[in-house]
Amino acid sequence: MIWMPLNGRVVHPPHHHHWTLPHVRPRPQNPATLAVTNIGAKVSIKGQIATTELLLGFRNPDGRAKEGRALLPVPGKATLKSFAMEGPSGKIEAKLLPRREARRIYDEIVSRLKDPAILEFAGMGAVQTGVFPVPAGKTIRLRLVYEELLEIDGDRVDYVLPRTQAMTADAPPWTISLDWKENAGIRTLYSPSHEVSLKRDSRKRVSFKLSGKINPGPLQVSILKRRSKQAVASFMSHPEKDDEGYFLMLLSPPERDNDAPKLKREVTVVMDRSGSMAGLKLKQARAAARQVIGGLEDGERFNLITYNEAVECFSEEPVELNEQNRQHAHQFLDRLRVSGGTNIHGALTTALSQGTREGFLPMVLFLTDGLPTIGETSEVKIRESIAKVNQGKRRIFTFGVGVDVNTPLLSRLSDDSRAVPTFVLPGEDVEVKVAKVFRRLAGPVLGSPKLRVKGAPGRMTDLLPSELPDFFAQDQIVLVGRYHGKEQLDFVLKGSDGREEKTYGFSFQPTAKRNSDFVPRLWATRKIAILTEALRDLGADSSMMGLTGNSPSSNDPKVRELVDEIVRLSTEHGILTEYTAFLVREGEVFNTRAAQNQIASDNFVGRAIRERSGNAGVNQEMNLKKSKASKTVDQFNRWVNEDLEEEGVTKVQQVGRKTFYARGREWVDSEATNTPAREITAVEIGTPEFFKLVDRLVVLNQQSALALGPNTHLVVDGKLYQLR
Repeated sequence: MIWMPLNGRVVHPPHHHHWTLPHVRPRPQNPATLAVTNIGAKVSIKGQIATTELLLGFRNPDGRAKEGRALLPVPGKATLKSFAMEGPSGKIEAKLLPRREARRIYDEIVSRLKDPAILEFAGMGAVQTGVFPVPAGKTIRLRLVYEELLEIDGDRVDYVLPRTQAMTADAPPWTISLDWKENAGIRTLYSPSHEVSLKRDSRKRVSFKLSGKINPGPLQVSILKRRSKQAVASFMSHPEKDDEGYFLMLLSPPERDNDAPKLKREVTVVMDRSGSMAGLKLKQARAAARQVIGGLEDGERFNLITYNEAVECFSEEPVELNEQNRQHAHQFLDRLRVSGGTNIHGALTTALSQGTREGFLPMVLFLTDGLPTIGETSEVKIRESIAKVNQGKRRIFTFGVGVDVNTPLLSRLSDDSRAVPTFVLPGEDVEVKVAKVFRRLAGPVLGSPKLRVKGAPGRMTDLLPSELPDFFAQDQIVLVGRYHGKEQLDFVLKGSDGREEKTYGFSFQPTAKRNSDFVPRLWATRKIAILTEALRDLGADSSMMGLTGNSPSSNDPKVRELVDEIVRLSTEHGILTEYTAFLVREGEVFNTRAAQNQIASDNFVGRAIRERSGNAGVNQEMNLKKSKASKTVDQFNRWVNEDLEEEGVTKVQQVGRKTFYARGREWVDSEATNTPAREITAVEIGTPEFFKLVDRLVVLNQQSALALGPNTHLVVDGKLYQLR
C-alpha cells in the first residue's frame, strides 16, 4: 500500500509490502489499504533553521490488522529529528533517504504501478517509515519531525513545504501553521503560492495558519530581513530563453526614524448627498467622515465637500486640524440633508481646484452611490477634465456605494491618481470600508515613488504596475516584469519622504535557475487585467471614437488586437477569467485560435465594454482590482460573478511552468492544444525511455507535470510525448 501524505493518495503495488505516499493524488480506496484521513504541518523557523512537524492520520477500514509503510518527500538537505506513533500500541521505524536512494525507490514503485505521479518529487529526499501493526477499524497518527538549513539570497530567506501539484477534490484535508522568528527583525513575509493572513507579534516574529480549501502545490514562503531602516528589495526570476525571462521584485519601503518629520496628510472628504443617500447610507457616510477627521493629527489639514446638483464646502481651502475646526466640522456634518441629483464632475472639480501646500500629501476620499446625472455626464470628458484640473496631484480614493455607480469611471479616477477604488456592496458598512482604507494611509513613508533601470534601455519591459503607488508603513510591494540580456540590471528608486528626495539602489543578476516558475504566471495575471481594462475603456462614451454612439463591435481592430493577446496569454499560462472560462467549459481550448478569438471578442464586447454599472459593472471591477494587484498564483482561477458570488474552473491545471487542459480522461499540454498536428511519441511508463524523459524533466525543473498521472500529453524540448 502506498500512502503519500502531502495530498493524499493511495496506490497498490503487486508485492507484499504495503506502501502509502500521502503527498500524491488519491486513487479509489481498496479495503486492503490504509486510508489517509488528514495531514497537518507545523513549521517553526528561527533565523535560517526550519523545523517541520508532519502529523498524518491513517485509518484501517479492514477487519484485520494491517502493516503500513509510508514514503514522504522532504528537502534534499533535511535531517530527520524524531518520529512517533499516536493511537493503538504498535511499533514504528523511520529512516531518511538521500535524493539518489529516494529516486531509486520512486522509480521502482512507478515501474510496478505504471503511474508516474510519484515522480513529481524526483530530485528530493524522502523519509521512509513503517508501522506495525494498525489494528482493524482503528485510526493512528504518525508524527515526523525534520530540520533543515534554509537557503539565503541577500536579505531574503526561503522555505518550501513539499506538497503535490495535482488538483483533486477527494484529497484529505490539510492544516498548515507557520511561525517565523528572526533576531535581526522581519521586514515582510511573502508567499507566491498561497494567500496568507499574517499575525505580527513584533518586528522579530510573524505567523499564519492555513486550513480548508488550500491551493495545491508546495507552500513557498520568503521573508526579507530587517538589517536597517533603508528600503529593502529582493529578486526572483524565471528564464524563458538564454537571454530573457521574467522577474519579480519584492520590495519593502524604508522605515522612518522616530524623530523624523512625517509626510503630513491633507484630506478632503467629498460626500454624495443626493436623494438616494437617504437613511442608513447618509448615517454611515457621516460616521465615516467623523472617523477620518478623528484619525488625523493636529497640524494636518482637511476639508469637507458635499454635493447633489449643487456643491457645498465646509471651507474654501483645507484648514489645519485643531479643536475649534474639529467642532465646526461636526456641526457641518450634523446639518447635512439629502435631495436632488448627482453632480460628480462639479464636486471633484471643486475638490481638486483647491491649492496645495508643500510638505503635505494631498488626497481626496470621494463617496458616491449613483451615476453622474447633473452637469458633465460623459465618462471620457470627466476623466479628461479631472486630469487637467488636478494640478496638485491629489490622490483620489473613490468609494462606490451600492451597485448603481459607473464602476470603470470610479476605478480609473483612482488609478490615474495613484490611489485605489473601493466598492461598498449592498449590506456592507460604508464607515467600515472608509476606515479600512484610511487606516493604511497613516504615515506615508515615500510619496510619488518612481522606479527605473539605470543605463540599460530596453532591457526591462512590461513592468507591472507601471506606476507605483505611494508607499506607506509596512507596505509590501510586489512588481513583476520582463528582462532581456544576461548582464546585471541596476534599479533606482526615487521618492519624497516629506522632507527631501530619497534615492535607493538595487541590483538584479539574471540566473539560469528555474526554481521560480510562478513568476511568469503572476506577470500574465496582471497583464491580462491591464488588457481587459483597456477593453473596458473602449466602452467609455463610444461616440468619442467616431462610432456614432454605438459600442465597438467584436470585429473592431482595437478590440481584436487586445482580445487576441488576452486569449494567447490565457491559454499559455492557464489563467481564465469570467470572459475566457468558455475555453475549458466548452472545450474551445482545442479549437482553432480564430474560433477562440471570435467567441472571446463577443464576450468582451457584450460585458467588458458595454456593462458599466449594476452588479455586472461592480463584479468586473472587483475582479480587475484583484488581478492587477495579484501577488499569489490562484490555481482555482477564482473570480466574482454577476451574482457577486465566487466561482472558478477545474479543467485546467497549472503545474510548475506548464499548463494542462482536460480532454476526456487525458491532460494535454497547452503547447499542443491548438497547434497543427504533430508527431506524437508514445512512452510506456516504467521503460528506460520513460525514465530518460523523467531525467530531462528534472533538469528543466518540470517533473511536477508528472503529478497528472498516466494519459498525459506533454511537450518537452519541442517534442510531444504521450505517457501510457
